[in-house]
Amino acid sequence: MIDYFALLNEPRRPWLDPDSLKKKFLTLSAEFHPDRVHGAKESEKEAAQKRYTELNSAYNCLRDHKLRLVHLLELERGSRPKEVQNVPAGLMDLFLRVREVCQGADVFLAERGDVDSPLLKVQMFERAQEITEYLSKMQQQINAWHEGLVARLKEIDSAWDGTESEPAGNREGALHRIEELYPLFSYFNRWTGQIQERIVQLSF
Repeated sequence: MIDYFALLNEPRRPWLDPDSLKKKFLTLSAEFHPDRVHGAKESEKEAAQKRYTELNSAYNCLRDHKLRLVHLLELERGSRPKEVQNVPAGLMDLFLRVREVCQGADVFLAERGDVDSPLLKVQMFERAQEITEYLSKMQQQINAWHEGLVARLKEIDSAWDGTESEPAGNREGALHRIEELYPLFSYFNRWTGQIQERIVQLSF
């Protein structure tokens, strides 16, 4: 298994500064970019392409909170954590509201597709604006919740350096907190994607 932290010369920890990570990736990947090696030997091109692909994979993993935490757990524990399928009880209300508003948008989109009358199209446009506004407000709530997740992640990271020299139980405690946290970022990505998809469809 490739250690993406080591590949990008980043410390193995829960939080990484996005700007610093991007700058490091661009610097490292520039050397292996296809445009830089187009005149090289075929074997050198293949090696450069492989390295460039690995760097891209590393960057895409480490810049995503969920993927980075899963990778960190895998490196620390030697096995990939189990994917959590059930929505935690504390998030059930938010989950149901997201599902309800997305289903409502889908019903409206289906209705709008059957409308031919110019007058009804104007009315549909107004309804689309209202639904879009509601979806945007829902996204704001999800973004606020996401900011809370990031704050919790930074708290874990602030104590991370000390866990290496402390008893194994403390390091395991930090890993356990990460294991509880990473699925929540997955829900954020999923719900944000669902809402943005409807907003785009409503804009046409």
